[in-house]
Amino acid sequence: MKPVRIFFFLLLIVSFAAFKPAENPVKVTWETLRDVTFKKKWYAEESIYMLHPTFGPNVQKLKNQQVVITGYILPVDLEANLYVLSAFPFSACFFCGGAGPETVMTLNFKKKDTRKFKTDEKLTFSGTLKLNADDIYQMNYILDNAEIVN
Repeated sequence: MKPVRIFFFLLLIVSFAAFKPAENPVKVTWETLRDVTFKKKWYAEESIYMLHPTFGPNVQKLKNQQVVITGYILPVDLEANLYVLSAFPFSACFFCGGAGPETVMTLNFKKKDTRKFKTDEKLTFSGTLKLNADDIYQMNYILDNAEIVN
């Protein structure tokens, strides 16, 4: 092969490698997110014991991955457009004593002007799954850049 052809051949290969297609999001179930254990830990700044998570290997594999998950909407602050996605409807959710902290996740929407949601509306969202073990003011699971999946 002539040097010019080799150059263009290599350039073509590099170009294809640079434009690899976006990966499909991983379908996640609430059952998968149960791969976490909790221990009580003292938080001096709030003078309280709280549950500190240790994420298992199945959940660790999902860290910072694009995921899709279905759950029930729980409004936290309508004015701030702050919502939580729950494995269970409001009457059986974590906040009502019917489930653990692994059954809820914060929704950080991709678009700040997202629509208002109703309590217990069952929807599917995609986004980047973040694992939170240190910020006691956030849920253990956070879905960043959340968008409704049609």
